[in-house]
Amino acid sequence: MAMAQAGTGSSPRLRSTLDAVPVYVPGKTAASGWKLSSNENPYPPLDGVLEAVTLAAGRMHRYPDLHGTELTNRLAEHLAVPAPHIALGTGSSGLLQQLMQIAVDPGDEVVYAWRSFESYPIATRLFGAASVEVPLTGDEAHDLAAMAQAITDRTRLVLVCTPNNPTGKALHRDELERFLDRVPVDVLVVLDEAYVEFNTDPHCADGIELYQERANVVVLRTFSKAYGLAGLRIGYAVAHAPVAEALRKTAVPFGVSTAAQSAALASLDRQDELMGRVADLVTERERVYEALLRQGWTVPESQANFLWLRLGEQTSGFADHCRDAGVMVRPYGQDGVRITVGEPQANDALVAAAARYR
Repeated sequence: MAMAQAGTGSSPRLRSTLDAVPVYVPGKTAASGWKLSSNENPYPPLDGVLEAVTLAAGRMHRYPDLHGTELTNRLAEHLAVPAPHIALGTGSSGLLQQLMQIAVDPGDEVVYAWRSFESYPIATRLFGAASVEVPLTGDEAHDLAAMAQAITDRTRLVLVCTPNNPTGKALHRDELERFLDRVPVDVLVVLDEAYVEFNTDPHCADGIELYQERANVVVLRTFSKAYGLAGLRIGYAVAHAPVAEALRKTAVPFGVSTAAQSAALASLDRQDELMGRVADLVTERERVYEALLRQGWTVPESQANFLWLRLGEQTSGFADHCRDAGVMVRPYGQDGVRITVGEPQANDALVAAAARYR
């Protein structure tokens, strides 16, 4: 059989679904200046974490523990949940794709607020499902009543990001409970709590408490944000045994490295120091929030480590202005700009740049 010649312009046939999949756009890094575009923790690893990773690197010729046994048991103790209810993954984004694998068939529907985490439409369309995007309320929060109304017999997954990325709004327990009461029990509800450690509102929902009461609730959390392990790609899901087991089945074998598991264990051993850093970032968040309000900006109250400015057609101009001032922020189309809370000097530079733009 004759083989096609190279260079004829032909290419392998790929899935047509990919034509509708947007590309994930990371926050840009400035050649010099401050990066407030990726919701990273600005501080270096906690004392002892780098040492744990260095020690783990000496075993890189061996596969990691497939089940992350020690970390799973530690998380179970930390969260007071059964160990079989925990599934590790390569960050909450990796677990999101696994949730699509276990719950969604082509033609099914996935309901989520918009604007929310930009991986939601990517993952949904990768699996051939239809995105049902429910607009946020006027105060940048999830419209839970509209989301409940959007659920049909084709809905297999509902994604709820709280605090919401990129707007920072968190959901109160009572409103989330009312919403969950309206969701059919055979529809999986994902509570994406990547920023939960920064939430200081006592009225907000705790996903772990809610999952315990409902078999169709999954909680996603990560070590990327508050714990500062973004470069190691490690997160976890908490769900009832059938869902957690299905997530483990769909995991990439040995995807969570020994270094990542070791860093997570060392971080859990340093909760007091970690929460001290979180408190510092929350203090900075409130300082920047108040400064922007005084300048006349409309800023929703945030329970995450970032702030949101809905700027419409000014989005690109503001982002370019900040870049020229040595501060990288994250524009979202022509919707607005997300500003990560960084170290005090970075925040000062952002506040000064925002004042000059006014």
